[in-house]
Amino acid sequence: MNNIAVPGKTGIEQGLQLCNNCGHFSVKKDNPLYCPNCESRISQRIHHSLQKTFAFLITATIFIIPANLYPITYFLKNNVLYPDSIFSGILSLIDSGMVSIAIIVFIASIIVPFFKILALAVIALCVHFQHNLSPQKQLWAFKLVEIIGKWSILDLFVISIMVAVFDKGQMLSVYPGFAATSFTIVVLTTLFAAHSFDTRLIWDLTLNHDQSKQ
Repeated sequence: MNNIAVPGKTGIEQGLQLCNNCGHFSVKKDNPLYCPNCESRISQRIHHSLQKTFAFLITATIFIIPANLYPITYFLKNNVLYPDSIFSGILSLIDSGMVSIAIIVFIASIIVPFFKILALAVIALCVHFQHNLSPQKQLWAFKLVEIIGKWSILDLFVISIMVAVFDKGQMLSVYPGFAATSFTIVVLTTLFAAHSFDTRLIWDLTLNHDQSKQ
């Protein structure tokens, strides 16, 4: 049924709907509830897409504060516990002469999470308030969020490696702090926010603006 779609028009304009499970589209009036190809439930847009995206973004915004303020790791050396936040860890790397690694950690741990939340919030707010921002720019920002989102777990991977490698009993150990849990929640909620957002809403907004001008 993929040969019935006309390029340059939205699925709603053509009475079509896309199955998110198998990727096939069908005529809505013929198959209003289920995909004729895989028999999964189908709809023209993800149900409550904006509400889900906002809920995940609000959660991420709340937890990004403790993720940056509280210790993300505790370094135990000679029975003395040394807490390290993300920022203090970056300063320690700079003091140790590892400037390039400090820059990578700064980008992955601070810049990327804030950018993801801000970019998704701007896109979702534009759709919600029907602000006519360039759809190409919004999609470009969304694709960028999706790409860099896969690298957001870099910090958690480094922590897990450190915990495994430096576990030497009471003499030398590394423990995850409260910020590690908060940072995990930020990473997961931003991934879920991007996954729950239906990018077709951007084109619906453009279509509405074009129709209002006519």
